[in-house]
Amino acid sequence: MIDIVEIGKQLLITRGSLTTFSIANDVAKYFAIIPALFVATYPQLRALNIMRLHSPQSAVLSAVIFNALVIVALIPLALRGVKFRALGSAAILRRNVWIYGVGGIVVPFIFIKLIDLVLVSLHAY
Repeated sequence: MIDIVEIGKQLLITRGSLTTFSIANDVAKYFAIIPALFVATYPQLRALNIMRLHSPQSAVLSAVIFNALVIVALIPLALRGVKFRALGSAAILRRNVWIYGVGGIVVPFIFIKLIDLVLVSLHAY
């Protein structure tokens, strides 16, 4: 019975971790896509292009490519699960927000920018 409860906790922690990463990841991608989509209509949105992506086309393409890659990259984590540790709820939440929330914001910024640089160097935008 104890093993069943532990597996249930691991499933919930994994689900919460992936959801936290996904929400943070989406927020980061919006900083690539929204300025790119509306910059022609609202030039003031150019200030939101904090990643300094090359063009609206390369920004959207970079975000789409990153999204496809991150889904594949998260499959092993989803299958393996986030390891359960006997900590309090607040400590588990704090740890998961730090790892998956902050990671979900930082990772897209880095990789979308790198993909944008590759697309520009290959003239593929």
